[in-house]
Amino acid sequence: MDDSRISLSGDLIEHGHRLTQRVYYEDTDFSGLVYHARYLHFLERGRTDYLRCLGCEQSALLTADEEGLVFVVHRMEIDFKSPARMDDVLTISTLTEKAGGAKMVLNQEIRRGETLLVAAKVIIAVINAKGRPRRLPDTIAEKFLK
Repeated sequence: MDDSRISLSGDLIEHGHRLTQRVYYEDTDFSGLVYHARYLHFLERGRTDYLRCLGCEQSALLTADEEGLVFVVHRMEIDFKSPARMDDVLTISTLTEKAGGAKMVLNQEIRRGETLLVAAKVIIAVINAKGRPRRLPDTIAEKFLK
């Protein structure tokens, strides 16, 4: 396999991002299936690398202006459809539904090939460095809506 075409941070797609991850032994439980809480890790990696590919690294946003900008998960709805197993190659897709005001809504999926394993709707609150709500700057919102 030619690994030179694979980006460690995934790739931007229309209105979102796609990341490929492998399931390791540490992701599974005694049954050999991915432990349910590990899917949250895969989803977080997808969101974090989406930001990175947009040029919005979280550490830089915190100090980008005097107010600071932080994204925190406010709410998550998650449906577990089918299990993943060790050595499976997963695709984590993150699509922007809304980006504006003081929140973002992201739809995420984890698939093994064409099989949907997990579907999640994630509501992200936008806050400042002091933990108070703040508006998402238009320049950043526009990046999520491309």
